[in-house]
Amino acid sequence: MPNRVALAALVLALCSVPALAQRASPVAMSCGQAKGLVDRRGGLVLGTGGQTYDRFVRDRSFCEVTEITVPAFVPAQDTPRCFIGYRCKEPSRSDWFDGGF
Repeated sequence: MPNRVALAALVLALCSVPALAQRASPVAMSCGQAKGLVDRRGGLVLGTGGQTYDRFVRDRSFCEVTEITVPAFVPAQDTPRCFIGYRCKEPSRSDWFDGGF
């Protein structure tokens, strides 16, 4: 009997995994809605197409102390290139020496 309970718990846990992988997508929103979502939350993960996703932030305060921000553009429902906010990025050596950020 305990094996049946464990098996049922495992099946239920595995069934919930795909739901966790789903992310809100800016493609399903207007540019203003997507930007507003990032602005309200400060930092969040959004789907970027298919099974890919990325983290977008309102400003540098949502990045690690050593990271910089780079502008982030995504396709939205009403525009192919919507400025949604920023991505956090660890600067490379060339960024520091070439002024690339």
